[in-house]
Amino acid sequence: MSFGLTNAPAFFMYMMNSVFMEYLDRFVEHEEHLRLVLRKLREHKLYAKFGKCDFWIEEVKFLGYVISNGGIAVDQSKVSEVRIGRSREDVKGIGSFHGLAGYYRRFIEGFSRIAKPMTALLEKNIKFQWTSACRKPSRS
Repeated sequence: MSFGLTNAPAFFMYMMNSVFMEYLDRFVEHEEHLRLVLRKLREHKLYAKFGKCDFWIEEVKFLGYVISNGGIAVDQSKVSEVRIGRSREDVKGIGSFHGLAGYYRRFIEGFSRIAKPMTALLEKNIKFQWTSACRKPSRS
């Protein structure tokens, strides 16, 4: 990949899906398939840097999630700001915090209801008023 490529992670995932299309949903971690994966990379003039590779691990952190044989979960190291709930008390800060929290919305029961006071602050033509409801939204 060239330097300065916008959406580099998305392009990388697209490229890897294209390269490994014939293997997708067939195997991921079996030892006997490792040779096939490395051969396929070599055919496309792509090489794994073994210093950055981990094999036979129990879980993988990927894009803010932890993927394991038990399923997909939130990477706890990435959500401390959401847990603490700290954000700047202006439109830009609220928008940034809301975006981060929204990324994990599928793991937050009643996310829309909880975030409603902050969501209202992001509407256009509405006067920004930081209230106690925004600091500690209702969970009921």
